[in-house]
Amino acid sequence: MEDPLPEQMRVAAGALLAALDGPARAHVAHPFDDDARRRLEYRPRPRAGVCLADLDRAGRKATHRLLATALSPHAYAQAMAIMSLEEVLDRAEGWRRGRHSADYWVAVFGDPARDDRWSWRVEGHHLSVSMTVVDDQVAAAPLFLGANPAAVRHAGRTVSRPLAAEEDLARALLDAMGAPARAAAVVDDHAPDDIISATRPTAPGRIDPLGVPASRLGPTGRALLDQLVALYLDRLPPELAAREARRIDGGELHFAWAGPTGPGSRHYYRVQGEDLLIEYDNTAADGNHAHTVLRRPSADFGADLLAAHHAEVRHHDG
Repeated sequence: MEDPLPEQMRVAAGALLAALDGPARAHVAHPFDDDARRRLEYRPRPRAGVCLADLDRAGRKATHRLLATALSPHAYAQAMAIMSLEEVLDRAEGWRRGRHSADYWVAVFGDPARDDRWSWRVEGHHLSVSMTVVDDQVAAAPLFLGANPAAVRHAGRTVSRPLAAEEDLARALLDAMGAPARAAAVVDDHAPDDIISATRPTAPGRIDPLGVPASRLGPTGRALLDQLVALYLDRLPPELAAREARRIDGGELHFAWAGPTGPGSRHYYRVQGEDLLIEYDNTAADGNHAHTVLRRPSADFGADLLAAHHAEVRHHDG
């Protein structure tokens, strides 16, 4: 069965471009080979594209419809909560930095109507969703979601916590480990300042120490590790999530934790597998500022699809 997702993205991107006037379209449209395409920037920095704040209602709605093609319903809800937290953060900072929930940018690289390789990105503070389409196949990494504040609570109750499951499942996994497995999993008493892959266009192929392998976990621990990986893959539409799950099925996974294991302190974890890197940190603002990312070190920004595409082109040229 043909994957409908590339066409859905093509239609949504075309609708976005059609909804923009000339100046806005000039800002959103870039050549596919533009260096800005291979960029992950989750900090509040200048970036390619056009800002949602500068679009009219039709342009903003078209951007959200494009973004929704890349995310499952629950991940889209997470993204919307993350964007709205900019107003909460701005208030907490005394309105000094002028943060706002429309300070997110959309860019299209290449021509979705004509090109066999093109990409798009919606990005801003704590959100970066990059999709690359090559020969009607979609590459969906890197995908970054963060939250500041990670949790808002009142009177002992949670008001907002967009990345709750990402923390809670990892803690449940730690709790399910026996002492030897936990000793292998906790690779450092101190958490790093940020995710280790950071904003690099290419993620590390391997980060040492690897931590504990799934083969050393009991049945409950292995099941929880599988659930944790599935949580990140299920940010994607079902077709993409199922494809990525099949790709890593049967491969060895490793889980590593850094920092204290008790709640309320700075902590970090990662999962590594065959061309898979998942990272989570909650290390700023005294453990109330979270980052999460799903990456494929050898295939971020569609590197594997593009390599196959270029090989096929060279074959035909030859």
